[in-house]
Amino acid sequence: MGSSNLASAFLFLFLTALTLTRLADAQNSPQDFVDLHNSARSAVGVGPVSWDTTLEAYAKNYADQRVGDCQLVHSGGPYGENLFWGYGKPFDAADAVNSWVSEKQYYNYNSNTCAAGKVCGHYTQVVWRNSVNIGCARVICNSGAIFIICSYNPPGNYVGQRPY
Repeated sequence: MGSSNLASAFLFLFLTALTLTRLADAQNSPQDFVDLHNSARSAVGVGPVSWDTTLEAYAKNYADQRVGDCQLVHSGGPYGENLFWGYGKPFDAADAVNSWVSEKQYYNYNSNTCAAGKVCGHYTQVVWRNSVNIGCARVICNSGAIFIICSYNPPGNYVGQRPY
């Protein structure tokens, strides 16, 4: 293979990799997270959230700390928080937010409780009326698993209070 053919092949591979990277990033953009949250919030009459770069930086810093073990351990920080973990495919913003929102089926608004033996706190954080700012991050862990975190301000899920 001549040097011009080799250079062309390298350029093609580089551009293909760059395109695939951008496609993956496009499904994990701030707007993707915001739109997914706002869709769930709109469904129950709650106002929209906005992206916050301070929350994004906090989420990114914490996600980077999880790269080594990828465990679902909360940060213990000052913000509300939802965590997602997945292995076996390139999980993205939609996978994480849809997972949290899928808990809606277990939330009973009238009693403000989750169904027995079920979890619904991720859902209630997504739709918490007073949580109006979010910042999220996604990392690929050393194991190849995906870790996603969204941070919420002000935090939600206060005992005895309804999300909306």
